[in-house]
Amino acid sequence: MRRLLDLRARHELTTYHVRLVAQCLDVSERTVWRWLADASAEPGRTLSPGARRTLRFEITAEIRVLLAYWHGNASAVHRELIARARQAPATPPADESSISASAAPASDTTVPGGAPSQAVPLLDPVPSLATFLRAVRRDLTAGERAGYRQGPEAARAHDVFAKRPRTWRNDVWEADHVQAPLRVDADGALVHPYVTWFIDCATKAITGVAVTPGCPTRASILAAVRSAIVRTQPYGPFGGLPEHVRFDRGRDFLSRTVSTALTALDADITVLPPYSPHLKGSIENLNHCATVMLFAALPGYTPKKPRKRPDRRPGGPPMTFQAFTEQLLAWVAWWNTEHHPAELHSATPLEAWQADPTPLRDVPAADVWSFTLEDDGRTRTLTSHGVRFKNRNYIADWMTGQAGLKVTVRFMPHHTHEIEVCDPAGRHLGTAHLADAATPEQLDELRRTRTVRARRLREEAKKAEALRRERFAPATTPTPAQRLGAVTAAEADQELAAASDSDMAALALPDLIPHAPPPDDWNTPASLRSARREEKP
Repeated sequence: MRRLLDLRARHELTTYHVRLVAQCLDVSERTVWRWLADASAEPGRTLSPGARRTLRFEITAEIRVLLAYWHGNASAVHRELIARARQAPATPPADESSISASAAPASDTTVPGGAPSQAVPLLDPVPSLATFLRAVRRDLTAGERAGYRQGPEAARAHDVFAKRPRTWRNDVWEADHVQAPLRVDADGALVHPYVTWFIDCATKAITGVAVTPGCPTRASILAAVRSAIVRTQPYGPFGGLPEHVRFDRGRDFLSRTVSTALTALDADITVLPPYSPHLKGSIENLNHCATVMLFAALPGYTPKKPRKRPDRRPGGPPMTFQAFTEQLLAWVAWWNTEHHPAELHSATPLEAWQADPTPLRDVPAADVWSFTLEDDGRTRTLTSHGVRFKNRNYIADWMTGQAGLKVTVRFMPHHTHEIEVCDPAGRHLGTAHLADAATPEQLDELRRTRTVRARRLREEAKKAEALRRERFAPATTPTPAQRLGAVTAAEADQELAAASDSDMAALALPDLIPHAPPPDDWNTPASLRSARREEKP
């Protein structure tokens, strides 16, 4: 604008100069001529041509609080501002002692369900709805508007995240559980399978995977670690010892067993903060790809989050757990050998792995197996009944003639059918199996009995909940709540008598037989000694 004014002062300004400035600034020629007139009348406007002369409405901190109160409903906030302005003349001035929100009555609101009047700013004048909505769109970011509507988690979709630089193979692994959104047949029971896997962040190769029918445990993680590190058949060619492992704050990952195993394998553990999936983007992207590229095409797929109550049985025959595992492992092989992630620039994870010259640190399979077992830290004695572990006896043929030997026990979590026995120095002696194990027929009968008992308990809990349920009469006017469900006096006495009979503490008579005085040679409180002396003749 200063250049145009200089041209005008020298009488060299032409329409061509104005048209050129208008094209560069994407405004009309008339606008540029108006800016020139304003700059000529007020030289201070030369630095900010076209700046607004009047103050515009802006969103204040108080209005932001109201937007959060109404969960992002800007129209409701505008209605409350109008109602506050209308009732302002009739509102008596309040002294400082009555301004606090805690002292305000619950009905002191400008609109039904609104915030207290003290929290609503008094605007004069109140802007129109269009102006207010335009200010909300201008002064609030898309992330803030989403956060007011759906909470802080929704605002994360509008955030910008940095990208970690690509390193080398086995530098960083990420691990996670993912639930397949379908049900499989696992020994006659329909359960959701869980996949536990590790991915190498540099080459995007799936190094290890374990599938668990039902909820995973720390045994699932240990099995996945074993398959990720060992490079001999049936695993490999990916593997070796990682330098860093990242995972979230899942209970299984934070267990002492998993931490001890990874520390023994010389891996640094990074536990991410809660609710931060963006900090482990490689494994989260793998979970998403498995859902849309594999799980969505399998029988029984349900594209919704599992509910607390069991879903209805799929229309067709469900997959068996073995068939699901075969499909998953085939997809993992396809991902590692044929898939072309965008970050690898048209290379497969296998090609990227083989092109990386970083040396691998291999560990013998026997050592990996030993490190990924849990140890309770106790030393036991081998007896004629075998090894006593968790109130059970475990025996093996190699124990013959070794009674009295000091041993330690290592085991996979929840695998109670067998244990591994070592000497105190850690040398593996052999595997021991559970003695007097139940037969398959006994296990089937036990499962049926437990199912019947659980069903009966659920029915009893449902009936008890029906007894506790209170019903109230509907109301069309502001009246106190009216309870329903009349009970006769005889019915009340009968239920109270049944409850008192079942309460064993109420039936106890602690004072029926008085306690005998303590002997003289006992150390008793002074009050008891004085009472004992009074009882003596």
